[in-house]
Amino acid sequence: MEYAVQGTLDELGTPLEQITFVVFDLETTGVSADEHAITEIGAVKVRGGEVLGEFGTLVDPGSPIPPFISVLTGITDAMVTAAPRIDSVLPSFLEFARGATLVAHNAGFDLSFVRAACAALGHPSPANPVVDTVVLARRLLTRDEVPNYKLATLAKVFSRTDPCHRALADARATVDVLHALIERAGSFGVHTLEELKGFVRAPTPEQRRKRHLAGGVPGEPGVYVFEDGQGEPLYVGKSTNLRNRVRSYFTAAETRPRIREMVAIAERIRTIVCATPLEAEVRELRLIGSAKPRYNRRSRFPERMVWLKLTEEPFPRLSVVREVKDDGAGYLGPFGSVRAAEDARSALHETIPLR
Repeated sequence: MEYAVQGTLDELGTPLEQITFVVFDLETTGVSADEHAITEIGAVKVRGGEVLGEFGTLVDPGSPIPPFISVLTGITDAMVTAAPRIDSVLPSFLEFARGATLVAHNAGFDLSFVRAACAALGHPSPANPVVDTVVLARRLLTRDEVPNYKLATLAKVFSRTDPCHRALADARATVDVLHALIERAGSFGVHTLEELKGFVRAPTPEQRRKRHLAGGVPGEPGVYVFEDGQGEPLYVGKSTNLRNRVRSYFTAAETRPRIREMVAIAERIRTIVCATPLEAEVRELRLIGSAKPRYNRRSRFPERMVWLKLTEEPFPRLSVVREVKDDGAGYLGPFGSVRAAEDARSALHETIPLR
């Protein structure tokens, strides 16, 4: 006789109330982890809704803080003059976060700076589990509840702390947002860390319901058009493999809120097979230019786009043009402005002997 065996906690997952979260935020001198530095770290350690500790310090970035960053954060060069450098702060922060699940609002940004600092100082990058409250909010909250998913917007709904672009205050606000989102996730049967991570990655019900729209799409280069019930284009894209690209819109890999919203509206997908990727690119731009689909945020006005063309001459040169032609020439772009194209041309002239 066989008996049912109740699963262990390890098999079922770790209950969220038993998880130690380290909710953190960074202030920096800019947006690039490769070019800019950390000016402040703030972190709050919580478990079961209880605050276990806080970590907060200014950091000397080793270079002047740009004026607009000082205006945004209130952190000035004078404030960080006596602050420790990142080489002494980072080990303390890593120890504070050891064994915990890291949480941040737009976690990819903050983690990129932590990982860059680890790489520069010879520390292994943290392998902690990560929860991003932006991604979680997009999964749980509708636009009827919040107009956007910025921390300041969510804090007005879920927190008494007003985010002010200071690391510890923003981390405290993120703690409140995290707890509110976890409570909301519980109504979907999410009670463990493993379930929470799977819930975030899962496709929406609309994505699952619309998967049949990808049936019959050929695996060739071309252009695809998502259309609504009236046949109006919602979104135009291109791919070297239409089948693979279109199917990706109905999987957990597609996390863009606007595109998930578009998929929920779409009723059919029209495809145009092209002989070459260049033909697909030209057709895509022309379709976007004529239909101006409301979900094509980028390249919605392709007539404003410019390209660099490598001319077909004995001594070729780079020319700024506004149209891609199937003339055998090489094209680079598109660029959003003539200035951007000219900057790219100048950079190429410095490295490649062109006329």
